[in-house]
Amino acid sequence: MGHWEIFLLFLIIAFVYSSVGFGGGSSYLAVLAMYSLPYQEIRLTALICNVIVVVGGVYIYIKNKQIDWKKVLPITLVSVPMAYLGAILKISQETFFLILGITLIIAAVLLWIKTETKNIEKLQQDSKSAVFGNSLLGGGIGFLSGLVGIGGGIFLSPLLNLMKWDTPRKIAATSSVFILVNSVSGIFGQLSKLSIDMDYFRILSLCLAVFIGGQIGSRMSLKWNPLVIKRMTAILVLVAGVNILMKYW
Repeated sequence: MGHWEIFLLFLIIAFVYSSVGFGGGSSYLAVLAMYSLPYQEIRLTALICNVIVVVGGVYIYIKNKQIDWKKVLPITLVSVPMAYLGAILKISQETFFLILGITLIIAAVLLWIKTETKNIEKLQQDSKSAVFGNSLLGGGIGFLSGLVGIGGGIFLSPLLNLMKWDTPRKIAATSSVFILVNSVSGIFGQLSKLSIDMDYFRILSLCLAVFIGGQIGSRMSLKWNPLVIKRMTAILVLVAGVNILMKYW
């Protein structure tokens, strides 16, 4: 496998993010994009890594009954087929990187924004989001997720926080489910048109790195500041997005 340092980067990212309950999917995508690997490989790798990272978190959220299925289902039921459509859509490598660059820059802005979490729990106990609005939001993010190869949580979570959609914990649980189902849907879309240009050994190696880093990080009680992690991600994602646009615009 070329670029062995990517293995170490993925392991470190998974270790740090999993220790504070994050997935780090946007960081994996940013790293892969900066290496200008084949775009189909980038999308498939990022989606599989997303699944590996978030599946454990989703299990814990379900076990602790943190998921409000009445609010989650309208978002995810529409997002799943839209993510599949985005994944199977045929676009050129140049178009992919242009969309990816713009997407990463927008994601960086959303990640940098610090949302006010005080009193949200009290406010949200009396509020209900419209099913149509949730479905529209989920569908739009789902399509973009499948198109560029992300789970979509990097967009969904900040937007739901800005909307004061629910408590921070419920939003985190919703985002984890969203990332998982969209990533699986996107993977099926990618599998329908596999390319011979992919380095499957590299994909499996990076998945192993994420698994190892995630397992170690999730079992350690390190006191990282979640806001610092988010803003470090924002910087990495912003640099990657600008670099991609400068190269392919």
